[in-house]
Amino acid sequence: MDYGWVIRRHELSDSEWEFVRPLLPRSERGQKRLDDRTVLNGIVWKFRTGTAWRNVPELYGSWATLHTRFRRWARDGTFERMLREAQTRVMRDVTAKNLHLEELGQFLKARRSELSPTASPPLKRR
Repeated sequence: MDYGWVIRRHELSDSEWEFVRPLLPRSERGQKRLDDRTVLNGIVWKFRTGTAWRNVPELYGSWATLHTRFRRWARDGTFERMLREAQTRVMRDVTAKNLHLEELGQFLKARRSELSPTASPPLKRR
């Protein structure tokens, strides 16, 4: 049986990875290390499943590597940067949609007055 789908559903999508990749710190060490996407997928898997570090599948690397990288990123503010950037993008999207809805409302008000000049004025908001 292939249980790969169970693991993959807990991993970051390509668009999620493209979002977080520039927010991750660069390695300043000379030695080759485990790929950041693999490590982050392991960290995400651990928290989405609620398992212990030692039970994270080996395909994400050793649990000690995952835990060390998690603690390092938590200590240096990497996760806080990710959260702030996500909040900024959400607010930007909400603001853009509100502006769009406001423009739509103005269009509908103008259209209503064109169609029915005797229509009652719009209700004032409190």
